[in-house]
Amino acid sequence: MTISSVKLSLANRWSRPNGYRPVLLIAFPLILSTGSWSIQQFVDRMFLSWYSSDALAAAMPTGILSFTIVSFFVGTSGYASTFVAQYTGAGRHDRVGPAMWQAIYFSLIGGIVTFTAMFFAEPIFQFIGHDESVRELETKYWRYLTIGGFFPICLAAVSSFFNGRGNTYPVMWASLLATCLNILLNYLLIFGHFGFPEMGISGAGLSTVISQFFNLSLLLIMTFMGDNNVKYKTISGWKFDKKLFARLIRYGLPNGIHFFLDIAAFSAFILIVGRLGASQLAATNIALNVSMLAFMPMIGMGITVSILVGQSLGANDEDMADRATTSAVQMAFIYMGSISLMYLLIPSMFIYPFAANADPTTFEEIRIYAMTAMKFVAAWSIIDSLGIVYSSALKGAGDTRFTMFTIIILSLILLILPTFIALEVMGWGLEAAWTVGLIYIIGLAAAFSLRYRGGKWKSMRVIEQPAFEDSSQR
Repeated sequence: MTISSVKLSLANRWSRPNGYRPVLLIAFPLILSTGSWSIQQFVDRMFLSWYSSDALAAAMPTGILSFTIVSFFVGTSGYASTFVAQYTGAGRHDRVGPAMWQAIYFSLIGGIVTFTAMFFAEPIFQFIGHDESVRELETKYWRYLTIGGFFPICLAAVSSFFNGRGNTYPVMWASLLATCLNILLNYLLIFGHFGFPEMGISGAGLSTVISQFFNLSLLLIMTFMGDNNVKYKTISGWKFDKKLFARLIRYGLPNGIHFFLDIAAFSAFILIVGRLGASQLAATNIALNVSMLAFMPMIGMGITVSILVGQSLGANDEDMADRATTSAVQMAFIYMGSISLMYLLIPSMFIYPFAANADPTTFEEIRIYAMTAMKFVAAWSIIDSLGIVYSSALKGAGDTRFTMFTIIILSLILLILPTFIALEVMGWGLEAAWTVGLIYIIGLAAAFSLRYRGGKWKSMRVIEQPAFEDSSQR
């Protein structure tokens, strides 16, 4: 193959429908918006590491445990974006607003459940068994995060109106503004600067709740403004639609369970690792927070794949759906490969922000453990990115039951049980735990890739089209 033919092929892949450029145009705002969330978490942990090592040790398990509960409802309400995408592809714009509203109604249920979880803080963290000083901080942080649990759930529902149509810039701008507010409030409330009370980890929790409410408010305003109601019925479509709500539950609930179990599995992983000691827990927190800087943009790419697959299948164009997935896989491999190389070559650069204002003597043991964990993060980042893209393509078609059962089986037999046996029964250390985590990521990526290549997703739809009704789930 000549150089000119290679250039021509790349140019074609770049500019063609659902090629690199069209995928990036939708993905870029989502990458920034999901990346802004990881920046919020990173800054939270960084400030808390400056505040105290116990606050850092408490932040990650509490945050991920609370998000584990929220994730089930976020995964279900956010699945409305697949409905919006397929309705958009089919040209049925009047069904977009009603689909969003059914997700909002589901969000109310989620908000009630997460608020109720606030009252179980003490027994939950007593059962986990971390050091008493860490447990007290975990309880404080938990209460703030569960009180505000409704906001991220409803945010996922409202975002579906924009994401499903491929109009992802409003989501990006709202997320970036909320991130700026969160960082400012963290600085003021954690340390007590400029006359604000010094709240420590409670300040981080309050900052999160306020910024999420701000983010949701911005998106609601943009949803209801202009001619959105005329074309999409964003206001007049508010009525509860029993059949549409049932379809959202039918397809969205397995997606919510998948999301929940994915987060829950890693919650269990972190909590078991935390029993090794505060230093190992803090080091794991650092490594996972660093990995999230690269991982969360991949979530944005995954959402993009679901959107384009949904729109293509709504228009009954399976080839375009496959092209979008292929483009995303290739770009994800290049992106994550570059990031992983940096993890291996310059891991200290990523750890430095956590060490900058921490006590050098206390942090040295944490740093050693974190350097070890970074090697495993480099290995699994590439593999995980491929799993995200393929699973997102399946979910964009409606193949949510397969992804749900896959996560149920593999999280148990490849992650939770092996980690418990390695640490609690065999008494092995941090490297053994991270090895188990890597095997789990490989298993997920392989399962989703094989399912995608099997091609059953091409005949699936989530919207009410009688021609596809019989083959909508298998």
